[in-house]
Amino acid sequence: MTVANAQLPADIARLPAFDAGIEDEAVARERCAAFRAVAERLRAAVGKRLVGQQGVVDQTLWALFAGGHVLLEGVPGLGKTLLVRTLGDALHLEFSRIQFTPDLMPADIVGTQILMEGEGGRRVMQFRPGPIFTQVLLADEVNRASPKSQSALLEAMQERSVTVGGETHRLRAPFLVLATQNPIEQEGTYPLPEAQLDRFLLKIAVPQVERADLQEILRRTTTAAEPPVTPILDAERILQAQRLARRIVIAEPVQDYVIRLILATHPGGEFADPNAAREIAVGASPRAAQSIVTAAKVRALLDGRFHVSIGDVHAVAPAALRHRVAPSFEAEADGMDSDRVIAGILERLPRNGPEVAA
Repeated sequence: MTVANAQLPADIARLPAFDAGIEDEAVARERCAAFRAVAERLRAAVGKRLVGQQGVVDQTLWALFAGGHVLLEGVPGLGKTLLVRTLGDALHLEFSRIQFTPDLMPADIVGTQILMEGEGGRRVMQFRPGPIFTQVLLADEVNRASPKSQSALLEAMQERSVTVGGETHRLRAPFLVLATQNPIEQEGTYPLPEAQLDRFLLKIAVPQVERADLQEILRRTTTAAEPPVTPILDAERILQAQRLARRIVIAEPVQDYVIRLILATHPGGEFADPNAAREIAVGASPRAAQSIVTAAKVRALLDGRFHVSIGDVHAVAPAALRHRVAPSFEAEADGMDSDRVIAGILERLPRNGPEVAA
């Protein structure tokens, strides 16, 4: 477990709380502008090491400021682990890494009770915390461990606590799981349980790098040492930013659009997409709607707006839904994955729905 020793930059340390006094419009605009400037510096810090993948970085920051966990999926070598390590260096938080392997046991993640010698020679049970007791957790290649070990993350991801031996231990806030996953078609992988997938705010697909980015990667990694990254944000600033993002407004018609989007993934329902019965085996849960709204609020704030637009919803929906909407056998036989199913729904869903009955 590590935590950055360097102090925050002086100009950031002097900033007032992002969420203080924002009832006043002028103050609110000032605080939001300060937050966006700090977020841009965080993005730039990550860019010192990670070449390209700007969309992946942006989506990861959405999750950070929305207070949710991230699942990064892509073939080995695309920079997933580098992104998480760099983000850990850029945040003044405790950072831990767990390398998931087939022989990993739940106790290797959450910790265990050990027999110790206490006062007077008496034997007592003492809890030894595992690496999950951190603030930024890199769960590397999470789908290479057995489902039993994967399930050790469930309580921590949802409740921000760990129960061992009948005793519940709270985790320090903020607590963020950044998991990397190899495509499930690769040898030696186990599909993540649906209950665990649903606890990730976003599932981010990491694409292959382009020609220019690959040239820059080779230039940076074969000619010079890895550049240092200075911590930009600490725990209190991140929690302030999360509270600030929740104050962003979502108008009722936009919220209703999110609701109809979720219901469109349920075959046989009132708002089911015309193709849902043939293309979808399992639709999205209410947690998916929460994920879309919270991530869309962060995106709006980072874009300099104080309200969520349908454009924000369209931007965050693929990452919020791709692990929650299961394509049917017929869709997979036609070469469709969840991304194509979701794109079709977004294209066909009317922006204006029927009025809600009183």
